[in-house]
Amino acid sequence: MSIAIQCDSLCKQYRIGGQAPYQTIRESIVNSFTAPFRFTNDLIRKARGTDGQNRFWALKDVSFEVEAGDVVGVIGRNGAGKSTLLKLLTGITEPTAGHASIHGRVASLLEVGTGFHPELSGRENVYLNGAILGMKRHEIVKKFDDIVQFAEVEDFVDTAVKHYSSGMYLRLAFAVAAHLEPEILLVDEVLAVGDVGFQKKCMDKVSQLSRNAGRTILLVSHNMGAISTLCNRTILLEQGGLIGNGPTQEMISQYMSVTEDRTNQTLAERTDRRGDGRLQFTDAFFCNSEGQPIAAALSGDDVQIALRFQVQDNVELRSPLFKFFLRDTYGNMLFICSSKLTGDQLSTITKGGIAYCSIPRLPLVEGEYFLEINCAVDGYHYVDDITDAAKITVVRGDYFGTQSQYKHPYMYIDHKWSVVQDR
Repeated sequence: MSIAIQCDSLCKQYRIGGQAPYQTIRESIVNSFTAPFRFTNDLIRKARGTDGQNRFWALKDVSFEVEAGDVVGVIGRNGAGKSTLLKLLTGITEPTAGHASIHGRVASLLEVGTGFHPELSGRENVYLNGAILGMKRHEIVKKFDDIVQFAEVEDFVDTAVKHYSSGMYLRLAFAVAAHLEPEILLVDEVLAVGDVGFQKKCMDKVSQLSRNAGRTILLVSHNMGAISTLCNRTILLEQGGLIGNGPTQEMISQYMSVTEDRTNQTLAERTDRRGDGRLQFTDAFFCNSEGQPIAAALSGDDVQIALRFQVQDNVELRSPLFKFFLRDTYGNMLFICSSKLTGDQLSTITKGGIAYCSIPRLPLVEGEYFLEINCAVDGYHYVDDITDAAKITVVRGDYFGTQSQYKHPYMYIDHKWSVVQDR
């Protein structure tokens, strides 16, 4: 079997901050004369590891091969390097070290609208993308109706895509990537943005491409159900490194084990957090309605999620925003609780404390769940963000007060039935 994708010791390093300030004309002239000397000094400092810049490895020494016709999943927590890997493979960014080679015509769907020109119509963008892929016009014409029908944009195909909703943008982007006969398709988590019906439609198309057309597909997702269904092999990334490469079920089990290991660490020990660190979470746990910590919660009980934090000395955080994402053991996001969504105006924070989120009648069914917790200021500037910060346990309760329940729903919702018979 021929090799479609090959990565050899692939690395990508980014610099945190360090953006150069604006300069006057005089400073620019002076800098042009001193540039050779500064370049030499920079080389010396870098060789000594003292260049004064904060750097991190988004991807470090990643090597693997994907055979033609394989459907390979890429999994890992947020910040593991999944999206960076796809950007390197598509040439959006260059590797710091190592090499990646792709053998075949590539289409990618990395984020909504990638590769679209906003001033062009949907029709024009379809032809543009086909030309970029090296297709002849008659080949694009043959596929055009299928693309438009799949994307459900028949009435807007001659409208500039800058006027599309995000859903329309996404549908057309996927339809173009999937229908223009790429030999290799790279798909990022962007599919999670669509509605449930469209997600299923996309997954069915991916399955069809791999099964009937023999396409090579690299699929990044947090949805372990989709990975399990579509991928015969999976790559597991953790903190920029490849820690697993093998059969999908084995990799999912390893991913869940890594997640479990992280939640067993105290939050103070966690180094895989994002944010400027002015506030840092130190604990996350369930409380009952009176604010007393509990080991587990009953379905249907009034509960609180408590996020304990500490604040650096002489720091003032105005109008902080707290939120958490709750996922099941397969990484599927079930819901988000956010102080921004509820419009809760929180007071300025100058010292440590606990942020409480009250949830009336907990709708979760029996099982274990994982929290990603986050604090931000000024809209979306992260102060602290930790994936898999805590594992919480829910035990079976009488949510409806009827002693009746199903075994495998995702969650409960309040509802009431009635029947009106024909007269």
